[in-house]
Amino acid sequence: MLTDEDRIFTNIYGWESFSLKQAQKRGDWDNTKAILAKGRDWIIDEMKASGLRGRGGAGFPTGMKWSFMPKESDGRPHYLVVNADESEPGTCKDRDILRHEPHKLLEGCLVAGFAMGAHAAFIYIRGEFQNEGSEVIKAIKEAYAAGLLGKNAAGSGWDFDVVLHRGAGAYICGEETALIESIEGKKGQPRNKPPFPAMAGLYSCPTTVNNVETIAVAPTILRRGGSWFSGLGRNEKNAGTKLFCISGHVNNPCNVEEVMGIPLKELIDKHCGGVRGGWDNLLAVIPGGSSTPMLPKEMCENLHMDFDSLRELGTGLGTAGVIVMDKSTDVIQAICRLSQFYMHESCGQCTPCREGTGWVWRVMKRMVVGNASVEEIDMLFEVTKEIEGHTICALGDAAAWPVQGLIKHFRPEMEHRIMEYRKAAA
Repeated sequence: MLTDEDRIFTNIYGWESFSLKQAQKRGDWDNTKAILAKGRDWIIDEMKASGLRGRGGAGFPTGMKWSFMPKESDGRPHYLVVNADESEPGTCKDRDILRHEPHKLLEGCLVAGFAMGAHAAFIYIRGEFQNEGSEVIKAIKEAYAAGLLGKNAAGSGWDFDVVLHRGAGAYICGEETALIESIEGKKGQPRNKPPFPAMAGLYSCPTTVNNVETIAVAPTILRRGGSWFSGLGRNEKNAGTKLFCISGHVNNPCNVEEVMGIPLKELIDKHCGGVRGGWDNLLAVIPGGSSTPMLPKEMCENLHMDFDSLRELGTGLGTAGVIVMDKSTDVIQAICRLSQFYMHESCGQCTPCREGTGWVWRVMKRMVVGNASVEEIDMLFEVTKEIEGHTICALGDAAAWPVQGLIKHFRPEMEHRIMEYRKAAA
């Protein structure tokens, strides 16, 4: 259980103003100059010691990712890109950071940018986040006016600029290289890797792309110490605090900051007033945003919400967008709808994704009514395996995993529906 003293996002619900004055009262921009004075190596080592893993879905160690940036400049500028294109269904944590805690993000940009030798950061925000983008722009103007950004940012001697770049609502632009392409004014399509962004990213310059939450927690970690952050959570590989988005069939859907590894049942009961109709009415949970495979109720009883615990069960923490489904849910229809989403959002660059997502959706539409054969369930699973791991980016995996989770845990329901359809047609 997370104590109030250990919370990083103290204004996540917007009870106070997002303004610079209020943000400073909450501890933001508190002697940022002193953090930067300790040097790039100290910052990166402290981030490594904290055990912070990327909060955008992949869970890659943040300090290690920062260390991939070249130590010395070869004449090309270095860039930090913040991924605020929060498009994963079931996820809305970054949105609340952007509108209620933007100064945490801006201070994080300065600290992270300095650690990687970057003099500029681009915040790529989802096109639909109109109001959130406006709040961030206001916060940027406040920070410039106070001397916290721009020339000699925060009195550190480091020049640093922040630019807000609006997207146009494409899910694929949440993938880091597609995001970079979009900033450059090109079609949002992922790039082949290597080269990785740390070597040739934005404008072919060394670039690091991080999620909003990842960057926003960095200043607090550096103030309190990496050992403080690593002391929260189940273990050093699943450390710190995490923003969870709980939606669906709970009494009080919410965003909440909790300790990494909190039991799912405690998370739902404590913060959401429990499952609608009681815990026994639970059918399944999607634990980490729509791209992570669902888990049935029996696997949720003693489930801990962290990267490794969920991976052991064949799913993932992802963005921690928890979608709760009670027994009124038609799980086949729910996954069919996700299949339609991924088909629609595929950029079409890779054949397995472009053709496979459409094929999966068409079969899933028939599965919803039972107009299929039992043998087609195995065929559907095989096709998802042909999509998974055979595309430039992870959208193919994201399209495959929900269907795989459905077949793995709810195959009897699929077979029953097929048999009922045959009886009705006979």
